[in-house]
Amino acid sequence: MRREDGELPVDSDIDVHFPRQRRELRDAPWPVLAAISAGGALGAVSRHGVDALLPDAPGGFAVSTLFVNVTGCLLIGVLMVLVIDVWPRLTLLRPLLGVGFLGGYTTFSTHVLDAQNLLEAGRAGAALVFLGANLLGGVAAAWVGVTLATLITRGRGAGPGGSAR
Repeated sequence: MRREDGELPVDSDIDVHFPRQRRELRDAPWPVLAAISAGGALGAVSRHGVDALLPDAPGGFAVSTLFVNVTGCLLIGVLMVLVIDVWPRLTLLRPLLGVGFLGGYTTFSTHVLDAQNLLEAGRAGAALVFLGANLLGGVAAAWVGVTLATLITRGRGAGPGGSAR
């Protein structure tokens, strides 16, 4: 995503114009690691909650896996707009929510196992639909998240850095 000045952000967590942020991970990795850990724990618990609400029958279509992957991609699209355009100085937001929470919430490795289970149950067509739904649904959801968040934040007058235009 391009900023208004046309430059691509190097990393939304680190503003290279601030020497302290350039040294951030080298000097103090513990806050970032703690944010990732806390977010990951909450994301995994949330995914478990979805699994409990949408249990999958053995050899069946894993609705819970598809749900967390697509909703996670939607949320990562929204989050990337927020950390780049609205709150770029909140350096722990992306590790906490992006890497941690959404990394623990989504489960793109499990979707391959779910597809394999469908294949082993003799449901090759369903396995192909499931794989495609995770891939295309995830990409489409991320695009929708970015698009909606951009429209909302720009509509409120927030530009890069969260400043009003």
